[in-house]
Amino acid sequence: MQYRTLGRTGVQVSTLALGAMNFGAIGRTTQDEATAIVDAALDAGINLIDTADMYGSGESEEMVGKAIAGRRDDLVLATKAGLPIGDERNHRGSSRRWLVTELDNSLRRLGVDHVDLYQIHRWDPTTADEETLSALTDLQRAGKIRYFGSSTFPAHRLVQAQWAARANHLGRYVTEQPSYSILQRGIEAHVLPVTEEYGLGVLAWSPLASGWLSGAVRAGRELTGNRSKVVPERFDTAVPANRARLDAVEQLVQVADGAGLTLIQLALGFVTAHPAVTAAIIGPRTPEHLQAQLAAADTVLPADVLDAIDAIVAPGTDLAAHEKFDTPPALLDPALRRR
Repeated sequence: MQYRTLGRTGVQVSTLALGAMNFGAIGRTTQDEATAIVDAALDAGINLIDTADMYGSGESEEMVGKAIAGRRDDLVLATKAGLPIGDERNHRGSSRRWLVTELDNSLRRLGVDHVDLYQIHRWDPTTADEETLSALTDLQRAGKIRYFGSSTFPAHRLVQAQWAARANHLGRYVTEQPSYSILQRGIEAHVLPVTEEYGLGVLAWSPLASGWLSGAVRAGRELTGNRSKVVPERFDTAVPANRARLDAVEQLVQVADGAGLTLIQLALGFVTAHPAVTAAIIGPRTPEHLQAQLAAADTVLPADVLDAIDAIVAPGTDLAAHEKFDTPPALLDPALRRR
């Protein structure tokens, strides 16, 4: 396992991080399986676990808490808040009111007295940066969080948050957690240059592109699994973006074969090769999935392989731009772009 410094924090984290979104109902992963995954991940050298309050409405945090019991000090623990929890209108967002309440809920579910990294799950356009950063700074000073970061923020919001922290003498985001893979490279054009400028650690989620780069999605092969049932439109080859992804996958398989690698090793090695990226977050649903992904722990792609990938999916290109989660609200709601 390789290790890198998380931004400018001085904290050393593994280049593969364990994501716990699939723990519980979402991935149909039982507590015994989740504990086995955590055990194997820690044994392999992974020391960063990432979860969120809304994964299974808190179920993932509870399962992580049970799995790490007695080993809290051996790992860097990260969670997130901000996406809706239930139907109550104030049980979401990044207001002081909600963050103070929900952090206590997360600590209770995790069975710990602090988290190492507390992340705002999505940019909240209804809440001022000063409000959010002030609350996070106070929670940090209270010892409930060690650091705080953002997740899936547009580049301009990352810059704005850094400016607001400096102007108001508040703590700043030290990490960003964006979606990044061979098939979704758009952040290379805007987000990653900003994270490098401000020294933010980058924890890349969905490095296997929701399963497209796991080896399970191939031409002429029937797709099985949970994602194909929950979000079938993401794999419908009648959709032009999905046909483009399938074509790219078939070419990438040839590149991987030529390099003596699995497609998973190629995909994870690509993400961790970018100088702005600290770690790739893997989200195994079973211990078997974890072992296939751990095979990439020490993968370093040579320049010719990276060049071959660039020839298939150009730098800064998203093959499925409609699946991005950082679209400005005004592009989604006509009322926000009309007087």
